[in-house]
Amino acid sequence: MAGDLRRITQPLLDVLEVLVDALMRGEELHGWAIMKMVDRSGPTVYGVIDRLEDAGLITGRWEDQHPQPNKPRRRFYQLNPEGLVFARNLLNERRPERSRRLASRHIATQPRPRAAGGEP
Repeated sequence: MAGDLRRITQPLLDVLEVLVDALMRGEELHGWAIMKMVDRSGPTVYGVIDRLEDAGLITGRWEDQHPQPNKPRRRFYQLNPEGLVFARNLLNERRPERSRRLASRHIATQPRPRAAGGEP
């Protein structure tokens, strides 16, 4: 699984960072959106996506129909639980400062649990 990713590249780290951020926001991303967010070429991004899918770290699904007529369907990607653990560990090791910022951004936006009686 994750052991199949022996080559750790900057594009791999970029894509993992974007996928962790999307998962924390409850979103899945299609390949073109990932490409634009990491500012890398299609072959580079889709190569990373293929490696992550082959390693069993992300899941992909085809949308039923593109929201705009006459447009091809898109494939959406999301980290699975194993992929999230792998991504967080790798990002903590290779990009600790950015990883902390990403985590703190999501902690700050998490809803606070309510106490008994409905008080925050």
